[in-house]
Amino acid sequence: MTRHVYLDNNATTMCAPEVVEAMKPYWGELYGNPSSMHSFGGKIRRNVDRARSQVAALLGAQPSEIVFTSGGSESDNLAIRGTLEALAGRKRHIITTRVEHPAVQGVCHYLQKQGYTLTELPVDNDGALDLDQLAQAITPDTAIVSIMWANNETGVLFPMDEIARICKSRRVVLHTDAVQAAGKIPIDLSRLPVDLLSISGHKLHGPKGIGVLYVRKGTKLVPLIIGGHQEGGKRAGTENVTSIVGLGRACELAQQHLGQEMEQVRQMRNRLQEGIQASCKGVRINGKVRLPNTLNVSFEFVEGEAILLLLDELEISASSGSACASGSLEPSHVMRAMGVPFTAAHGSIRFSFSRYNTMQEVDYVVEHLPPIIDRLREMSPFVGGHQWNGTPLPDHAH
Repeated sequence: MTRHVYLDNNATTMCAPEVVEAMKPYWGELYGNPSSMHSFGGKIRRNVDRARSQVAALLGAQPSEIVFTSGGSESDNLAIRGTLEALAGRKRHIITTRVEHPAVQGVCHYLQKQGYTLTELPVDNDGALDLDQLAQAITPDTAIVSIMWANNETGVLFPMDEIARICKSRRVVLHTDAVQAAGKIPIDLSRLPVDLLSISGHKLHGPKGIGVLYVRKGTKLVPLIIGGHQEGGKRAGTENVTSIVGLGRACELAQQHLGQEMEQVRQMRNRLQEGIQASCKGVRINGKVRLPNTLNVSFEFVEGEAILLLLDELEISASSGSACASGSLEPSHVMRAMGVPFTAAHGSIRFSFSRYNTMQEVDYVVEHLPPIIDRLREMSPFVGGHQWNGTPLPDHAH
């Protein structure tokens, strides 16, 4: 290989060259404030409005329903906390899942400490929800349901059509973190009754530090940031024009590439999965109904961090779902929720593709990954230095 193999696109994506070009003027000569009354600022306002329309087109929304934020985490916080504040304490029950991104999970746990009631729905071994449990969990006190569209670690897709139908029938506000889904699968909010939806620019070849909260017309929301009229009164502060324009262009490109990209990345993902399964023993594929670009695979009796370090020496970038950022030895909350055995959960690696990857890169990984796994297994205390024949061994964690 002559270039770095980047397979960590669920963490962040390369900013598309077309997006960089679109943003360049706003770092220099187009520096006006879009809220100014003069024509110089008015030109900037028109470009912000154009970006808003580009985002809305990708989501099947109205431009007036698009609120620009600093990213997915702020959008998630605004959706959940803004909804609860709008209810002024009249409803104090939150429903989410055990596999949410920390941007949702963290704020829900924080609110639980403030006296709100929290229900975290379980998932099965394939990462799927039991929708009957969702329906049964909703009570007259339920203020909001927040369920991600696609899981960031496994790519598992939740059936948002059915989830939205359940919530609408019970007249409960529905928020979905669609950060991983936007630009990878079709989203049409003109027909799907989701009330609030979060996306993030840097997950779909846009810039970092910019995101969107879609707010369906009529949905009550109290802003987190107060002090100005911007974003329809839902988020105060001078707009991040450069990144807004970049996000708009990224959404336009995502809409253009969506069908072709879905098939292209699915083929690469499947080729990598098949190559790993054919050449490595003790492999578990995590999740069934997944994003086309995501492969989360667990290797029995191997540490994920060790795999990543050896891959990195070969200029292959992937990510591990085996330990949290605090350095805990516990597997990720997603692996635990799915019931992945301890001896496999620690060896979980996520490969995530984009339209900029190639089959040549996949073949490079398939060539070099199996020797890494064999080398690490030879050193594994579980295997004990003996040649492992692939027969499952006892779970030494229990």
